[in-house]
Amino acid sequence: MFWQALSPVVDFVYPPRCPLCGTGIAVQTGLCADCWSTLELPGNPSCTLCQRPFGNAVGVSGAICGACAVQKPRHDGIYAGTIYNDASRKLVLAFKHGGKIALSEMLGRLVAARLSAIEPPYLLIPVPLHRSRLWQRGYNQAALLTRELAKREGTSLLIDGLVRKRATPSLGGLGRSERAKALHGAIEVNPARRKQIDGARILLVDDVLTSGATTGECIDVLKRGGASKVYIACFARVLDPLP
Repeated sequence: MFWQALSPVVDFVYPPRCPLCGTGIAVQTGLCADCWSTLELPGNPSCTLCQRPFGNAVGVSGAICGACAVQKPRHDGIYAGTIYNDASRKLVLAFKHGGKIALSEMLGRLVAARLSAIEPPYLLIPVPLHRSRLWQRGYNQAALLTRELAKREGTSLLIDGLVRKRATPSLGGLGRSERAKALHGAIEVNPARRKQIDGARILLVDDVLTSGATTGECIDVLKRGGASKVYIACFARVLDPLP
C-alpha cells in the first residue's frame, strides 16, 4: 500500500509518540507500554444479554446483570473495546474534540477484537451527527470508527443509514427521561436506505456508550425500519452502578 510505503518517512519527520503521555513509541498507531496498562478491557464472566463484565464474580452460564434483569435491553448485545476510565476518556477527547482522527485505527482495532462473537453477515451503521455539528467538528467520529471496522471485518458499511434530522442539546447533566425527550424524533432511517435495513442485522457504532439514550433511539428507529437485530459496538463503555 502507498501509505505503508511512506510510513518510514512519516516516522522520520514526525517521530511516533504515545497520544496519552508523549513518550516515544515504535509506531504511529499505538500507546507506550505503561499507557497500554492503564486501559481497562472488558472481560469474562459477563452478562449474557449486554456483555457487562461481572468483575471478580463467579461466572454462571446464562447469567444476566441486575440492569437487564430489571428491564430487558432493546439492543441484542454490546461489544466495547474498553471500559470508560481516565485513559479511555483522554483518548476519546483527543479523537472526538482534538482532531486526532488518526486514532481511529487504534480505537477501531480494540473494538474489532471484541466482535468475534457476532456471526456475519451484518451491516455497519454509525450513530449520526446533525449537519450543524458535522460542519462545526469537520467529521463524525463514529463514522470514522465504522469505516475502520468495515475495513478490518470485511463487512458491509452503510455510512448514511441513519440521519439526525434535528439538532439536539448536549445530554450531559440531563436525567434519563430528559435525555429521552431531547432525542425523541431527532433520528430516523434514511429513506434511501430502507430496503437495505429491512431484515438486516445491524452493528450500530459509536465512540462512547454512556446512558444509552442516543443508541436507544437509534435502535428503536432501526427496528421500526425492519432491522432483525441491532448490536452496539463502541470504543469505551461507561458502567453505571447496578440497580
